[in-house]
Amino acid sequence: MHIPEPSPVFHFFFEICKIPRESGNEAAITHYLEQFAKERRLEYKTDATGNVIIRKPASAGRENRPGVILQSHTDMVCEKNEGTSFDFAKDAIQCYTEDGWLKAKGTTLGADDGIGVAAQLAVLDDQSLEHGPLECLFTVQEETGLDGARAVAPGFMQGSILLNLDSEDEGEIFIGCAGGIDTSAYFKYKEIPLTRADEPVALKVSISGGTGGHSGDEIHKDLCNAVQTLARFLWNAQQKFCMDISHISGGNKRNAIAREATAVCVISKKDALQFKDLFNELAAAWEREHKHTDPELTSAVSEIPVPETCIDGETAERLIAALYSCPHGVLAMSKEIPGLVETSTNLASVRTDAKEQTIRIGTSQRSALNSSRKNAAFRIESLFRLAGAEVVHEGEYPGWAPNPDSPILKISEKAYKDLFNTPAQVKAIHAGLECGIFLDAYPNLDMISFGPTIKGVHSPAERLDIDSTQKFWDLLLEILKKV
Repeated sequence: MHIPEPSPVFHFFFEICKIPRESGNEAAITHYLEQFAKERRLEYKTDATGNVIIRKPASAGRENRPGVILQSHTDMVCEKNEGTSFDFAKDAIQCYTEDGWLKAKGTTLGADDGIGVAAQLAVLDDQSLEHGPLECLFTVQEETGLDGARAVAPGFMQGSILLNLDSEDEGEIFIGCAGGIDTSAYFKYKEIPLTRADEPVALKVSISGGTGGHSGDEIHKDLCNAVQTLARFLWNAQQKFCMDISHISGGNKRNAIAREATAVCVISKKDALQFKDLFNELAAAWEREHKHTDPELTSAVSEIPVPETCIDGETAERLIAALYSCPHGVLAMSKEIPGLVETSTNLASVRTDAKEQTIRIGTSQRSALNSSRKNAAFRIESLFRLAGAEVVHEGEYPGWAPNPDSPILKISEKAYKDLFNTPAQVKAIHAGLECGIFLDAYPNLDMISFGPTIKGVHSPAERLDIDSTQKFWDLLLEILKKV
């Protein structure tokens, strides 16, 4: 494949696309980074969590400049389209270019945050660049709870300025982000013989082809949530038919909007036609409602072999009512920054564990305000406790309060204006960044976040704008030169 410009960055991006790096499986990319440092005789250190820091001496005459830390995360969200044959534990991401975008065949691309990793490697590799003392921090398990950032101990980093390379809108410099918390609900059920249907027929209902995306950056777009949409049908079906449910699943990652969901329903043969008619009627409605946001949305109902057992009826009714009622989307907009989502919640997933006879619902809440984040999580807890579920909160991380007087912000704004003759937009982001966690251990860090334009993050629609990557690279080099 032809390497686009900036070729130093894309060279390393294509290299790491060959390396498995799903969250929790970063050993191979950690080894790659260590070998990279050894081959170039650069000082490096790896902590017990798998975070790697590589140090590069200042270029000649810049030894007394402030130390700068470039930071990105090595892991990626691994999502693939239904029917795509791909093993994230061993297969290389298949990249291709189309209409100025870099994409992947049927899977997430991993530009979040592989392009940040690649830019760091390109900086470390090039001996002609001008910069002061430099450190490149590569963190692990960002996508599953920012665990790598939490493990960065005081003293691991030495610089006073941190450039986070994990933002997804070129031309924007971020100085704040939301914090988050995950809320999981667990329904225990009894596996019982089929009870409700004469001449039982099993019908699998499925919703697929949702646009999906990042549950922070794209929560305001009113994208179809396949789990909630499936619950919409199941609740309506429960009102009309004697129905057993033997299985339900949908969604995947806590920080991705659910694109697919399925359930297996058992009804009487005499009701099968009406059941299908109801499904098709509602499917036509939600496909019409989401024709602009989710143009590939597909709904299907098909007959399958009748299972021997099902979820007990009381649990099934409580589960479906809770899923249908569960909030999803924007809860509040910022009163201080126009257009910024302040608080949101994502109904991320539902999973049936037949062995443990447990159904787990995964949700996540975000807010720039700690009090609002907790309030959102407690509201979700209240709903699921009313439905009889056990509820657990975990993975809480702080937000990053904006500092409009940041010295590195002023340098970066000037660098952007000098390069492109237009001002950068200074913003806060509703997504979670590792910056807030770093401030706990390094309260004096001066930080910004920026990156190229990436769309469809956390879904197989993920794509990287190639032209914006050149601007991102130019800006990074100019900031390093000006510090």
